[in-house]
Amino acid sequence: MTDRITSPFGMRSTAKEVAAGHDLTGVNAIVTGAASGIGVETARALAEAGADVLLAVRNTDAGQVVADDINRAGKGVATVGKLDLSDLASVGSFATSWGDRPLNILINNAGVMACPLGYTAQDLETQIGTNHFGHFLLGALLARALMNGADEGRASRLVSLSSIGHRRGGVVFEDIHYRNRPYDKWESYGQSKTANALFAVGFHARFADLGVTANAVMPGGIRTPLQRHLTDEEMRAFGWIDEQGRVNDRFKTPEQGAATSVWAALAPELEGVGGLYLENCNQALPWSEANPFEGVLPHALDPEAAERLWTVSEETTGARL
Repeated sequence: MTDRITSPFGMRSTAKEVAAGHDLTGVNAIVTGAASGIGVETARALAEAGADVLLAVRNTDAGQVVADDINRAGKGVATVGKLDLSDLASVGSFATSWGDRPLNILINNAGVMACPLGYTAQDLETQIGTNHFGHFLLGALLARALMNGADEGRASRLVSLSSIGHRRGGVVFEDIHYRNRPYDKWESYGQSKTANALFAVGFHARFADLGVTANAVMPGGIRTPLQRHLTDEEMRAFGWIDEQGRVNDRFKTPEQGAATSVWAALAPELEGVGGLYLENCNQALPWSEANPFEGVLPHALDPEAAERLWTVSEETTGARL
């Protein structure tokens, strides 16, 4: 990868370090899932650099606590909006409330992981229904606002959070929602994270010439409420925590986990560039067995799969772009 995009930052950089030196006065941003985990630190770094940030959250009381904390120190203003990505009607209401006013940054950060088999309000399997289809509709409905946020010489940016979990497999188009095949919570999670990466590929292909770029991000391993469905026994078996509950050294802090999202949203080296998978504030290298916790597999960036998923997503959500 001789043309690989890199930065001065790395695995242990923080979101605040990445945002340092950027004046985001007048910039409008939306961060989904910003009531906990890395979403909080993503929103904080953007606001402290001057952006006005809307925290798009299910629990608005928890979101308001975060917004109040950010507003005590931020130059920009943090506000809260109700968004339940597992209900496409909620996504529609949220997008309507934003309207077409300029949006410069959309960070699709929220997600669920390894939950029991369940279905959303529209009868979509919970993990791909929330992680992908909810965010797909959000991006589709806010596409005009993102186009309106593009300035001459600077595109608006969509950031889609994926995961190394994508290595568990691609999208099974023949049975996306586990109607007929046995449910496996990790296979389902991997499918949804592959979909998040493919969404960035598809969105960038459609909107780059209209002033909006899109990239996928792998934030890294971070101990957050994302693991709410896992027992300590499971996490010990994975090596994520030891017998005393101490987190593995390869895990990041939430501030570090938010860094690549902020880099994807702000980095000058990514201006006009999209359809990539980013990690540790750099373009990811190809995945290899020698380094199984980093890198990207071809199926997560496959343009044909991205087009097929886009068609399915339009049919599923009713969005037409």
